[in-house]
Amino acid sequence: FFPQLHLVALNLPFSGDVRADFQCFQQAQLAGLRSTYRAFLSSHLQDLATVVRKADRHHLPIVNLKGEILFDNWESIFNGDGGQFNVHVPIYSFDGRNVMTDPSWPQKVIWHGSTASGVRLVTNYCEAWRTAGTGAVGQASPLNTGKLLEQNLYSCNNHLIILCIENSFV
Repeated sequence: FFPQLHLVALNLPFSGDVRADFQCFQQAQLAGLRSTYRAFLSSHLQDLATVVRKADRHHLPIVNLKGEILFDNWESIFNGDGGQFNVHVPIYSFDGRNVMTDPSWPQKVIWHGSTASGVRLVTNYCEAWRTAGTGAVGQASPLNTGKLLEQNLYSCNNHLIILCIENSFV
């Protein structure tokens, strides 16, 4: 066993109106995971790049639910290449399904609301994740690009994947 941070998807897709941190916390608890999970989203209070505890951003690998490495560390997601990851390493939901292949997520796209460097985009994050209105937009990334931070706009009424990150090693 070695220290690592898990990146896990919520068990269902969500529109832009989501209490994502609460959902991440609740689903992690229900899955028997003891550490704290936060949404992989920029918010009105915090940029995505700062969600993980500062002490854990450089040396811990980011892994999926089964411990397979997605990123060398948290910082490497925000190095400007759009969060490039190996598409052959699955991203699992808290209940163990592969979001890339499971039909519960018809759109293989994740919400993030951030620039490629993990800074919040206040005009592109579904009004701080409080609206599913068709007139509002959120920044999102199609997973088939192999990037978590691809810069695409989606209407907030789309039901997309929400990722959760273990925000500190316990």
